Formats: sequence, structure tokens, C-alpha cells
Amino acid sequence: QVRLVESGGGEVQPGGSLTLSCAASRGVILTISPMSWYRQAPGKGRELVASITESGKPNYADSVKGRFTISRDGAKNAVYLQMDSLKPEDTAVYYCYYTNLWIIGPTRFREFWGQGTLVTVSS
Repeated sequence: QVRLVESGGGEVQPGGSLTLSCAASRGVILTISPMSWYRQAPGKGRELVASITESGKPNYADSVKGRFTISRDGAKNAVYLQMDSLKPEDTAVYYCYYTNLWIIGPTRFREFWGQGTLVTVSS
């Protein structure tokens, strides 16, 4: 019913750019659902990178503010993460995240993750 598929990862030099996409199944209605991007760098835990509320308000981790932009396209049922001025510390597997907590409630909610897409930033 709910499936998230990320794409767009790759290898880039410092200062370069990449755009990640997250295609959501019809079980996710983006116009009423908050969405998030997480990443997990080598040897580190999973980190919240960016999120967008159901009303379209974006939020960013301090480490990516001014460099990353989260957006969504309701017609395509997709969420995007534009990454500019990439740094080596941005190297990580990036994951799209969705929860139906705000629809189902705290006793029945589920969390959904994409399969991840690898971003490597190196000289």
C-alpha cells in the first residue's frame, strides 16, 4: 500500500550538486502528509536532514541549511532533495521517510523507509 523509492545518488566532487528524488505510491497523499529525508554516513547514526510539512513548510538540519532544498510535486507524488555545494561530510546513504502517525494515531501508526540511495562526495 505504501512504498517509497529513492533515486539520484552518485559520486560528485566537493562543490558539486545532486538532486535526489523519492517516488511515493498512491498510499501516500503528499498534500496532507509530512515527508522527510534522512541520511546515514559511514560509521555514524541516521540523521534527519530535511523535512517538509503537510502545508509545505521546509525545515533543515543546521549542517545543510543554505545548501539543500526540499520540495514536493503533488501531481507526481514525489519529494525531492536538491543538494548544492556538496561537502565530503555529506557522504552518506540518503533515505526518504514517511509516517502515517497523524492519520492513524499513536497506537496504530507505521513508519516507512525507502531503500536508500548512496551519495559520495570526494576529490
